[in-house]
Amino acid sequence: MCGCFGRIANIWNRKRNGISSIVAGALFFSAWWIVLDTAIVADKKDWTNDYFILTVASTVSMVMLNAVSLTSQIRARNLEEPQSVLGVKGTALWLLIASILSVLCVFASYWLLIAGYIFIVGEHVLWPGVTLISHNLMIALSSLFCKFGRIEDLTVIENSDLMEIQD
Repeated sequence: MCGCFGRIANIWNRKRNGISSIVAGALFFSAWWIVLDTAIVADKKDWTNDYFILTVASTVSMVMLNAVSLTSQIRARNLEEPQSVLGVKGTALWLLIASILSVLCVFASYWLLIAGYIFIVGEHVLWPGVTLISHNLMIALSSLFCKFGRIEDLTVIENSDLMEIQD
């Protein structure tokens, strides 16, 4: 049993960047596919194109979160020496703002579902609001996979290449 899990862990370590990138890309593509499909299919009384502001803000938060490298910025050896234009503290603030924006987009999508679809009296559909929530959750998960699923340390990548050669 340990041999099987050991092999899975070895495959994960060797192919971690590729797997994380594929999962993040699939989530991002699926999220935009769902929201564009909803915008096309939904009735005009159930969907307004103003909701795209929230979806674009969620995408901007993903770009902001993945624009900086954790290895070179946050884990700097010398905190006094700036590694980039923002420096270490500026990069930490940038990541904080991006994370807050991502969480706010998810909360705003829940708010739009409740205010725009659940508390409305009369005949209407709920699925455009659910689509908005699923879109923002998928973008947030895509950001996390892309940011924290990949390895940026070159020594780990070189060691995994050596392990692949030895196998």
